[in-house]
Amino acid sequence: MSEVVNKEEVISNFRIHEKDTGSCEVQIALLTARITHLTEHLRGHRKDFHSRRGLLQMTSKRRKLLNYLKKHNLVKYTELLQKLNLRK
Repeated sequence: MSEVVNKEEVISNFRIHEKDTGSCEVQIALLTARITHLTEHLRGHRKDFHSRRGLLQMTSKRRKLLNYLKKHNLVKYTELLQKLNLRK
């Protein structure tokens, strides 16, 4: 099982400025970390449907944030996809 998501580390890797905690990039990175953690959990607990619902909600929220970023700043969008290794 993978370790718990380290928020401070993720925020420090993706923030724009020193006090940034809620920009689009940071939110997407945090959601991605939580999604990967929960995906590992669900591999071992196949019948955990409550967690599966939460996973679906997180992925849709990340999708909406990615669409927003793509619409407003295409360069940061492509950089973030490469950094997070989202699209193949």
